[in-house]
Amino acid sequence: MDIEARVKELRSELDRHNHAYYVENNPLISDREFDALMRELEELEKAHPELDDPLSPTHRVGSDLAHGGFEQVTHQRPMLSLGNTYSVEEVDAWAARCNDALGNEGGLRSVPIVGEMKFDGTSISITYEHGRMVRAVTRGDGEKGDDVTANVRTIKSIPLVLADGDWPETFEIRGEIVLPWKAFERLNAERAFNEEPLFANPRNAASGTLKLQSSAEVARRGLDAYFYYLLADELPADNHYDNMMKAREWGFKVSTAMTLMNTIDEVDAFIKYWDEERRLLPVATDGLVFKVNNLRQQLNLGFTSKSPRWAIAYKFPAERALTPLKFVSFEVGRTGVVTPVANLEPVLLSGTVVKRASLHNEDIIRQLDIHEGDSLYVEKGGEIIPKITGVDLKARRPDAPAVSFVKFCPDCGTELKRAEGEAAWMCPNKYGCRPQLLGRLEHFVGRHMMDINGLGEENVALLFDAGRVKDIADFYDLKPSDIEGLDRMGRRSAEKIVDGIAASRNVPFDRVLYALSIPYVGETVAKRIVRAMGSIDAIMNAPREQLEAIDGVGGAIAESIADYFSYEPNREIVERLRRAGVRLESDVEESAPHSDLLAGKTIVISGVFNHFSREEYKDMIEKNGGKNSGSISKKTSFVLAGDNMGPSKLEKAKSLGIPLLSEDEFLEMIDKK
Repeated sequence: MDIEARVKELRSELDRHNHAYYVENNPLISDREFDALMRELEELEKAHPELDDPLSPTHRVGSDLAHGGFEQVTHQRPMLSLGNTYSVEEVDAWAARCNDALGNEGGLRSVPIVGEMKFDGTSISITYEHGRMVRAVTRGDGEKGDDVTANVRTIKSIPLVLADGDWPETFEIRGEIVLPWKAFERLNAERAFNEEPLFANPRNAASGTLKLQSSAEVARRGLDAYFYYLLADELPADNHYDNMMKAREWGFKVSTAMTLMNTIDEVDAFIKYWDEERRLLPVATDGLVFKVNNLRQQLNLGFTSKSPRWAIAYKFPAERALTPLKFVSFEVGRTGVVTPVANLEPVLLSGTVVKRASLHNEDIIRQLDIHEGDSLYVEKGGEIIPKITGVDLKARRPDAPAVSFVKFCPDCGTELKRAEGEAAWMCPNKYGCRPQLLGRLEHFVGRHMMDINGLGEENVALLFDAGRVKDIADFYDLKPSDIEGLDRMGRRSAEKIVDGIAASRNVPFDRVLYALSIPYVGETVAKRIVRAMGSIDAIMNAPREQLEAIDGVGGAIAESIADYFSYEPNREIVERLRRAGVRLESDVEESAPHSDLLAGKTIVISGVFNHFSREEYKDMIEKNGGKNSGSISKKTSFVLAGDNMGPSKLEKAKSLGIPLLSEDEFLEMIDKK
């Protein structure tokens, strides 16, 4: 057998099946058959490393190795933004201007226009040479962007090597990297479980994912891509539409919504149709784009300083829906806070079916004046988290009673308490209320805490309900035989969980402290306490005054820590963790700040970064004596500003005169250049 020929055959076949599955949504073989082909290729490449190719399908999984920052690349042709319109009349006026500028009359009959979806993601430019992907660059500032080739190679809907065709020897294709709704919801569910900030929308998630240092994590998240413009010295056609149809033939994912139109009536009908139908798409969209089809006419129309005159974007209005309230449920979290949740008649909003929306607390229910059976207005706008914004008073039944907050815990029946000046009602039964007990177990195993592989929310509940674990120390007593035989749990799953528990013994002490679920002791506070105190014994035995003196702790947190360790079963749990080999003290290097260069400074981080992650920058700030803050105020010393800094933060920083420091300036300041 010719090994090299078989390797090429397998790569070609796997590329074809990837295209059928991820682009055409029409798999040709089963997952098992696909995996068998992939395993054969992996084994051949391993046995014959001289045949390795960075564009092989086996490299789609990415690498865990950090890239060490992204190289800046100048675009051969600038990537300009589009002018925005918000009404059909403005689109019609743009079309009329194109006609006038080109000397045409009589509607659009002389100026054909292409309509297409405006996908809500992050722009990308990919260069191919001799049918092979050579470079993928973000839009950046339009003149230059970041080389993210390693990450883009993991996106399975993007061809790495083109099949034989009439493609130019060298060309650039532009498109939008997106995170489909299903992948986005899965990612946010993971982040919610790990108590990480949720991504506001798929656009932010796609942008952040594309800039991750680990291409393996990029591959895991499930990015997708749609392409919308082809550039080359020699194009297959003299018009945009035919060029994109060719790109589709070559293997690129081009939206089936792309339509060639010849009259203003067709344009208006296109807008009307997609204003409704976009809600059924698997990815987020925030508008439509219209382009003059003929490339020579595009050249004649030219550009302004910021955007092409031959194209325009129509933005959809923020989505709002009216739907009946079925009932309000009251749910208990791991800290005992009781949250009211509006359970709604399902309504489609921004691509997802909304069934529930948090009402946050009793005060919000009163402000909105919600009555049983009301019809509620739900909005998303640019945000993913549904929000109740109002009530349709005309639809209210005259005899409908107002929704009242419960007085007793809906799970354990304990009378709720509300601290003076606080909005939240709480169940005080910390050690006997099931949602609180289960919530602390789920929190303990989470990614930013003990990060125990194989223990997700469902498996933790399974172990708890089966009586295998009642508190966090019980995890370390588990054997495979304790787990095997439970629902969906085989021997391999059981061993994987026990191995994950064993690995968690090496988690740094600050994460262990965070994992204990001490009220008010979040990730940042835990790091500060560990740096100041060094060990669990020092923390357990410290007087409140000593804890209060730690920067960022204060009276309420000190009291919470003292209260936690005054409960003898909690101290017993700590001792059992100690016997299990869990780290309960910090290394000298971990506990000591590197310098006091940032002492007394409060710093806000905003944007996307190239050299280090946001978490790494937060750690640098704390290790150099500074304090991280999530919001800008007069007390902010400066903003560490990355690419795509949030517009509201940028505006507030300017209004308060807060300095903005770039990555390079910050690294120079702390001598980490």
